[in-house]
Amino acid sequence: MTTPEEDAPASVRGAGSARRAGSLGRDAVLALGLLGTAVAGVAAFLKAAAATDGGRLPVAPVAALTVLLLGALLAKYSFAPVRRRVRAPRPTAYAEPPADLPDVGGDALDHAAVDADGFEHTVAALCARDGCTPVEVVGGAGDLGADVLATTADGRRVVIQCKHYAEDNRVGSQDLQRFGGTCFAVHEADVAVIVTTSSFTAPAAEYADACGIVRVDGEGLAAWTELQAPPPWESSAGAPAPAAPSASVRGATS
Repeated sequence: MTTPEEDAPASVRGAGSARRAGSLGRDAVLALGLLGTAVAGVAAFLKAAAATDGGRLPVAPVAALTVLLLGALLAKYSFAPVRRRVRAPRPTAYAEPPADLPDVGGDALDHAAVDADGFEHTVAALCARDGCTPVEVVGGAGDLGADVLATTADGRRVVIQCKHYAEDNRVGSQDLQRFGGTCFAVHEADVAVIVTTSSFTAPAAEYADACGIVRVDGEGLAAWTELQAPPPWESSAGAPAPAAPSASVRGATS
């Protein structure tokens, strides 16, 4: 790991070294000057004391003066502020790179070329393509209305029911009521979605909207597949919160 100074150009590093060398030279000259002044003062004091006191050496005053001078000299360098170079914090790298999205081929998204069971897998492939992980196909006997389970990148649980119907066979309110009775209470969905290759009857659409179930009809499925519309768990941001349907909705039929 290089320091900020090592990362700098050579001309900048050289200028910094020259400044440090000049600073050290000035400190050395100052220290020698102070030491010379202290020695000269002690010599003058000794000469004056010897001339006035018969040549006897006044030990106590000399020792006191020497201690004071040396103490002052040491104090200057002991309490001088230490210049420290503060390194800028480096950005923290991610522990692991984000997982790559799977490469889903066009055949895996051909909803018209599959049967009802295969349709569940094409919808699961769409979920995987758009960042859900894990994605599981659970449709079959006893699935209680859930055909595909997926978890979005932000951790939401998506429960999807798939209806591979012909264009003239619309999804009715009975289908919605069965799915609405389990998607939240049993499967604990954060987002409940019903996807069909056809369309929805008016009572079915009313029931889904009242319960907060996202509807994806044939046109919406094509737009989602061709990346012309967001995934249903994104478009559900403005959907109403799950609520018990009204009596008129419960009694509606296809």
